[in-house]
Amino acid sequence: MSEIIGRVAATEKFPATMDKFYFWTDADFRLNAFDVVKVEHIEGSYSFGTVENIFHITDAKSFLTNYISCDFGDTTVTAPTLRIGMNYVEVSVSFNTKNIYTPVRNDSPVSLADAAEIEQALGLDKIKNKLPCGFLKMYEGHGAQEIILPVNLDAQFLLGPEGAHLNISGISGLAAKTSYAMFLMKSVQENFSDCAFVIFNVKGKDLLAIHEPNDDSSDEKIYGGLNLSGAPFANVRYFAPRHSDEKKVSSYLPQSDVENYLADGLLKRFAYVYTEDRESLEMLFADIDDTTQTMDSIISKIIDANDFDFSGISTWDNFLEKVNELSKKGNAKEISVLSWRKFKRIINKAIKNDAMFVRRTVEKNFECRLEDELKNISAGSVSVIDIAKLATDKQAFVFGDVLKTIYKLKLGEYDVTPPSKIILFVDELNKFASKDTAKNSPILRQILDVAERGRSLGIILFGAEQFRSNIHGRVTGNCATLAFGRTNVLETTTKDYSALPATYKNILTRLEQGEYVIQNPIFRSLLKVKFPKPAYKQFKD
Repeated sequence: MSEIIGRVAATEKFPATMDKFYFWTDADFRLNAFDVVKVEHIEGSYSFGTVENIFHITDAKSFLTNYISCDFGDTTVTAPTLRIGMNYVEVSVSFNTKNIYTPVRNDSPVSLADAAEIEQALGLDKIKNKLPCGFLKMYEGHGAQEIILPVNLDAQFLLGPEGAHLNISGISGLAAKTSYAMFLMKSVQENFSDCAFVIFNVKGKDLLAIHEPNDDSSDEKIYGGLNLSGAPFANVRYFAPRHSDEKKVSSYLPQSDVENYLADGLLKRFAYVYTEDRESLEMLFADIDDTTQTMDSIISKIIDANDFDFSGISTWDNFLEKVNELSKKGNAKEISVLSWRKFKRIINKAIKNDAMFVRRTVEKNFECRLEDELKNISAGSVSVIDIAKLATDKQAFVFGDVLKTIYKLKLGEYDVTPPSKIILFVDELNKFASKDTAKNSPILRQILDVAERGRSLGIILFGAEQFRSNIHGRVTGNCATLAFGRTNVLETTTKDYSALPATYKNILTRLEQGEYVIQNPIFRSLLKVKFPKPAYKQFKD
């Protein structure tokens, strides 16, 4: 039997309940939030619980008592009266070995759990489709009693069919949102061969060398302990916006790397052709408040191949000329000149003199249309789409176009057999699905559709943002797995964090890099997990 560290204390003011109990322990005994303890219960069963808070009390009736004991506030005097002190611990019940959830009894012995009992208490022993998501440390600071356990998600609750989607939140930089998402995707790639990945690079050149190993191999043993190889991503290809110079791309990737990637067939420059891509123009208006739906009406005219105004147009130049013509007084018919002028301002800003919108058909081997490439993705492949150097409206355009292509692929609109699962990862999700995004945004509509229907289609959204409270509730509400990184006090006061115990909220403000608090339906409690450094190359600025 494990060493007894305290006993249950059920008082009139703090009774034990089905969900919670308290126990006293020595003031010098070290426990931490998220530690698991076990209690002897009725019928030979044991109840397990997770530490939520720890309090220290003495026999002093008030603060004034302590003040008076030190010769009325003399800080140089040691109080002559020895105060009796102890810690009492608040515990949230997570599991009982015989499914008995009556309150634990006063004076029942409390002890630390061993590794097998911790797995049982947290639900880690019941996971069938194991997907490594990190490791946890229990009883830190207890030397030989310290326990390190690998933590696995049940893939059916991340990739479907039981549950799907992941949302990661945390402040920029320190929280390492991208690193954790990439760690999980690498875990998926190694354990489930039927998944393809579409990843957006939205910051600098962070994700533009994920096929190359990391120079720092200090976490190699950690990867081994999680049954992962620690190798970089396999089967990777990159796509970056077309540049006017055929030897370049619109990217933060160093030119020497661009040339090497092009030569090795790792990189293609993507572009948009009017005849094939005019239907995606609505994505440029994702942030435009179009309450009268006049922009929608204009786009409908453009898409309609039989429309008199736009019939026979085959290039972006001809298209811009026609828009310019219709924005002149006397040329517009069903739609007002003012609406055409508004459309012209937006479309000129986005398309005019932008090499991504080609004036001809894409022909060269190192150039492509994203739709043509993505509709042929294979299981196990990783497609990294670099949009970091694009303006926000064009980032939205590319993101929306890719999302629409993946949706069409999974709905069977192309004559190909898609992978059973496609994971779509995007950082800075707030750009596309915030609470402030216009309700008529075509991109928001697509994201909501993926969040609500994607599980059945095999489209899995991995989204990350600094502040979870800014994201549309229907997106976060449909994510079966939530990862909370380090954040600030103001964020934890929002209703998105109202279900978390106060101590856990405070812990979120001081998490270290490489730590996340994870919530998943299969876990019986929130878990604080750690994860290793990225296995792929890190650019050092």
